[in-house]
Amino acid sequence: MSEQHTILFLCTGNSCRSQMAEGLCRALRGDELAPASAGIEKHGLNPDAVAVMAEIGIDISGHQSKTLDELPGEFDYVVTVCGHANETCPYFPARTAVVHQGFDDPPALARQAATREEGLAHYRRVRDEIREYILTLPAALNKAEKGNLG
Repeated sequence: MSEQHTILFLCTGNSCRSQMAEGLCRALRGDELAPASAGIEKHGLNPDAVAVMAEIGIDISGHQSKTLDELPGEFDYVVTVCGHANETCPYFPARTAVVHQGFDDPPALARQAATREEGLAHYRRVRDEIREYILTLPAALNKAEKGNLG
């Protein structure tokens, strides 16, 4: 990939996983990919996601929860980061490669935690899993474009 491609991380509420993916992609792959995030719905930015991203030096506090309707233009790639978004993913033009890479839902896991610190551990684990996925980009997207992933 010689030019910068656009990538959308899509989740149910655009509050946590997709926001972390956008922030990580901008920090780690911003020279190759122009990231954005959106949700099927808007749930607001999750403060615990903001906190665990700040721990690794990435500030997503200025991000806003948004839906696809609020984003201009088309995307080269769409990555659904949760099962619900994958199942309800809207139609994208044929030129857009849609890939599913699901991650656990930290807020759901944290609700069952005994302490705040135990809850934040779920956010950290998912953040680190998303980071590892982002590090595989853009190679994983090139494979997806050729129909080898999805």
